[in-house]
Amino acid sequence: MVRFLLLTLGLGLFLLLSVPGVVHAQPASDNVDVPQAPADAAEPFAAMGLLMAEVGTDTVIVQVRLTASEGLVEGDVPGAWGVVEYQIFKEGEKQSVATQLERALPHHDFITRTRFVGLEPGTRYVCRTRIGLTKDTLRAGPTGTFETHYGGDSASTFRFVVVTGMNYAKFHGDSNIDLVQHQRENNSAVPKPYDGPDKALGYPALETIANMEPNLFIGTGDNVYYDTPDATRAKTVPAMRRKWHEQFVQPRYLRLFAKVPTMWMVDDHDYRIDDADNAGYFLPLPSTSYTMMLEQVPYGTFQEPAPKTYRTVRVNKDLQLWLPENRLYRSPNAEPDVKGKTIWGRQQKAWLKRTLRASDATFKLLVSPTPMIGPDDKRKNDNHVDINGFQTEQREFFDFLAQAGLDKSGFYMVCGDRHWQYHAINPRGLEEFSCGALVDANSRLARMPGDPQGTDPNALIKHLHVQKEPSGGFLMVTVNPAGPSKPAQLTFAFYDERGNELYSVSKAAPGR
Repeated sequence: MVRFLLLTLGLGLFLLLSVPGVVHAQPASDNVDVPQAPADAAEPFAAMGLLMAEVGTDTVIVQVRLTASEGLVEGDVPGAWGVVEYQIFKEGEKQSVATQLERALPHHDFITRTRFVGLEPGTRYVCRTRIGLTKDTLRAGPTGTFETHYGGDSASTFRFVVVTGMNYAKFHGDSNIDLVQHQRENNSAVPKPYDGPDKALGYPALETIANMEPNLFIGTGDNVYYDTPDATRAKTVPAMRRKWHEQFVQPRYLRLFAKVPTMWMVDDHDYRIDDADNAGYFLPLPSTSYTMMLEQVPYGTFQEPAPKTYRTVRVNKDLQLWLPENRLYRSPNAEPDVKGKTIWGRQQKAWLKRTLRASDATFKLLVSPTPMIGPDDKRKNDNHVDINGFQTEQREFFDFLAQAGLDKSGFYMVCGDRHWQYHAINPRGLEEFSCGALVDANSRLARMPGDPQGTDPNALIKHLHVQKEPSGGFLMVTVNPAGPSKPAQLTFAFYDERGNELYSVSKAAPGR
């Protein structure tokens, strides 16, 4: 009888959670049989604010890390025991549509995270939190707002920002940075650290982006730098966690992420070291780096079994995004560049081709951690542009695009990694937009087509935009739906960190 009742209750819960329009959080199985807070634990803070991520037509992931301080303490933000209550409201309404309680535990760096599903498409929501040592001591925590995507059946205006190169040490200044090595590896000297009176707030570009109110923020990798400075690089879990703590406690991040949801990718500097692959026994090991990816960046919840770090999201009728994974599945960089050498791996590559073919979105954007066209530095071998890197896979992918007719069907590429902005067109007519480094102090001069020290010594690539002076900034991409007398339009606009537009170009829907 007891078994029958349990089965009935379980079936009823499953059916309830399967009903469209019923908002719920994924079960917090990690909260069962876990250690209790020490007897002397104090009430926690949430110094790193609220992070909202992976928004879809009916879903969002929300994250709060509980802290023992309200800011940096000796260069770190210590974690704290406690609980976080998440509540989701439709904007303007007083009654919550879902509530979830999560515990902050040391084995997840005191990060709490949950996913809400069953939300309505194209709807603005508010996520409110309460934090406390126990559920009986809850008080107001950070709050955020987000809008779910409209999905493939509806047209809407949508804006998203793309960034890379958020180098904390170069912005704030660190005497351990090897200036000689930087000059040798790049074609410009290290810019000076930021010295404005607002330095403690963090990167000025974040305030600029927040004021522009995009619908989405995409960090394409190099979100932190484990290897800057190299002499004191992060090799252990505590040191790697510290990099994320010092980054996201900066006030401008808190304000931005309270109103702009995010999607995250990881590249070399926030994986292992510069140009990292999975070879070698130096620290951090790939297994440690992978654990840190899933812990610090909300690809999925802690209850999900190894969420995919590559994914596609259908924003609306006119826009679909692809975010590939460029570190986990790659062949060693030093292997000969022949057929079979891969960045993406067989399974991901098949997924990428299959989903691109299946998409009926007006515009299809591949947002890559690393460049596909470039050019890049001749000395490098870790991406699809590099001469001794992965050019064979690049050509194979470009052949696929042509065979599938995607090269003439609103397909464009956006990339991070490079520390300069550019709009490039290769001889096949494919176009790539590099967002450049977010931080002025992490920017540098470009490798131009025709440069013998670059990957395009014969100047086969055309650059329609490139920065003439090193400068931080970002790329803003906007899709506008078709009107009575005009087709849908996609606009790429480059800005410096203060919001000055440096270049923009618009693309009409294919066939118009």
